[in-house]
Amino acid sequence: MSRPLPPYDLVVIGGGPAGLAAALAADEARAHVLLIERDRILGGILNQCIHDGFGLHRFGSALSGPEYAERFIAPLRKSKISVMQSAIVLGLRRGAEHEVLVSTRGRLSRIEAKTVVLATGCRERTRGALSIPGHRPSGVYTAGAAQNFVNMENIMPGRRVCILGSGDIGLIMARRMTLEGAKVEAVFELLPWSSGLPRNIRQCLVDYDIPLFLSTTVVDIVGMGRLEGVKVAQVDERRQPIAGTERFVPCDTLLLSVGLIPENELAREAGIALSPVTGGPLVDENCMTSAPGIFSCGNALHVHDLVDRVSEEAERAGRAAARRAMGKSSPDGVTVALRPGEGVRYVMPDHISMPAPGSGPVDDGGLTLALRVNVPSRDGVLRITAGDRVLKEEKHARLHPAEMVWTGLSEAELSGLGESGQNTLEVRVL
Repeated sequence: MSRPLPPYDLVVIGGGPAGLAAALAADEARAHVLLIERDRILGGILNQCIHDGFGLHRFGSALSGPEYAERFIAPLRKSKISVMQSAIVLGLRRGAEHEVLVSTRGRLSRIEAKTVVLATGCRERTRGALSIPGHRPSGVYTAGAAQNFVNMENIMPGRRVCILGSGDIGLIMARRMTLEGAKVEAVFELLPWSSGLPRNIRQCLVDYDIPLFLSTTVVDIVGMGRLEGVKVAQVDERRQPIAGTERFVPCDTLLLSVGLIPENELAREAGIALSPVTGGPLVDENCMTSAPGIFSCGNALHVHDLVDRVSEEAERAGRAAARRAMGKSSPDGVTVALRPGEGVRYVMPDHISMPAPGSGPVDDGGLTLALRVNVPSRDGVLRITAGDRVLKEEKHARLHPAEMVWTGLSEAELSGLGESGQNTLEVRVL
């Protein structure tokens, strides 16, 4: 074990889009920052996302994943941020000075930090998480693994493909495999609606005549040495297979696009409170977890649909961590909880702290909220209340579980929270 390295104001764990944005924001706030990335290159999952569509909101242009990452890597190279690559974080210990245990090519280092940002991203659900019956032939991959094979390793997983789940990665891989000469038989989705963004349904399936079967799932995997096909069946309202609807679809490759899970082993080991809904930490308006001085952002906090929003959220976490490390953060005030109401699956943050009566909880004088709804709806009204008081109502032409809703409360709308027993905000869909 080597001696502890000199302490940093902030250690950012993860060099993907969230980690890059958090580190740069903290550096701009004049914090002493260390960025740790387990891969040999920065950029995270963006490096294998060679399709365009990134940066439309932030930069006003359709960038590929590597191009979007470079927009942050280039200024990082010119900054004072220290970077450790090919480095694995083995442990995180809470304390007055947090301790990060890092392995770099067999050498162990203990790094002390006043604050830590967890930007570790997410992982895919695998076949084991789905309990699909059948043998274990080759040819079954997660969509992200297949994307890595094709885009990074120049390896084709197969030539006749079925896809289970209509998440965005699966939709994008339906198009990618088609462009590489494979035949995509169909995409099967358990839910009665697609799990992906509407633009990906249109651009990846409709434009290539790839059928999408809703309320349908894989009930058996057929084949011994190599996948020969899958049996699919329609499901009822309880998402159980309907007898008599089974059919066999020949294929040599099955891609799974059935959801993403925040990567939070470090948070769990550090005793940080996690959300039973998102799997990510419970945080305040500045993305600080239940462990003072430890922050979380990006897909490690909750799975996003747009990387532009990941960067925005991570910058907020980086600025807040820098302020805390340098003793500039506001003292905690009255805690106001945020709760999902009817029609809302979850709302982020979990709670906010009101530093003083009548003032907003964040540095820009307002509050940013992110949420997902439970079911699709048209012409819905998003209502935010504190007790009997309606703080805000927004009309939405379309609300869908695949699309995260971002909204905000101004300083004026937040005024009075924490007083007169108004200690809970509820967000619901009417």
